Amino acid sequence: MSSSLWIEPGAALNPSLPLSKSELAPLVARLLDVLGLAGASVEVRMVDDAEIARLNLEFLGLPGPTNVLSFPAEDDERPDYLGEIALSVDTLTREAVLYGQDPAGHLVRLLAHGLLHLAGYDHGQVMEEMTDMAVESVA
Repeated sequence: MSSSLWIEPGAALNPSLPLSKSELAPLVARLLDVLGLAGASVEVRMVDDAEIARLNLEFLGLPGPTNVLSFPAEDDERPDYLGEIALSVDTLTREAVLYGQDPAGHLVRLLAHGLLHLAGYDHGQVMEEMTDMAVESVA
């Protein structure tokens, strides 16, 4: 099963990020493998702050943009399908500057974080350690 990637027209383009489908697809596949989720399928949407704020309000009741949202699948017909991730390129870029991080490394961190949520992990030490391991393995 393969993953689907969408880069929405409103998503800001940042030349320091691998934002083409040909760059994102192998990155997502590598993260799935490193996180022990090889063979799973996900949908990844790269969006802008306006879209992530809309999703944040609609699904979580929270105002404003966030960096990444995960929507776990509830489809018994597709057991390998984990769900959908929406990631704001605007917020990712802003956070990378704010925290003095490499934007591509921060992208990997947010994707790993979102994938772990799809796999059923909650915030905590195990999730943080797995995210760090994924970043180190893929970066």
